[in-house]
Amino acid sequence: MEEKIKYEMEFPIQASPSLLFQYISTPSGLSEWYADNVNSRGEFFTFIWEGSEEKAKLVSKKNDERIKFKWVDDEDTPYFFEMRIQVDDITKDVSLMITDFAEEDEIDEGKMLWENMISDLKSILGSV
Repeated sequence: MEEKIKYEMEFPIQASPSLLFQYISTPSGLSEWYADNVNSRGEFFTFIWEGSEEKAKLVSKKNDERIKFKWVDDEDTPYFFEMRIQVDDITKDVSLMITDFAEEDEIDEGKMLWENMISDLKSILGSV
């Protein structure tokens, strides 16, 4: 297996951190923009896209701030994906910071996927 490379992205979002956190941390919120359906049982989340399922373990969560998942398939690796809410101290602008990993030849595709999903999230939040 090829080694994956870490990449980070920032998306300005016009929404309160607590509202945004609901969309990145709950199965119902994630189902609206991240996957077709999301179920959770304890610390495990099942993400469903067009019939295929991926399981992720909730690694850490800090209310109104960040959530970090690790795909079950990546259990013995350092790879994870994290969504972090950042608020500028001065302007109070809210950004969603994404940290993810992909193989070198899949980084552009991964970034494009995040851009499309965050675009959906922004429309749901009315933050276009």
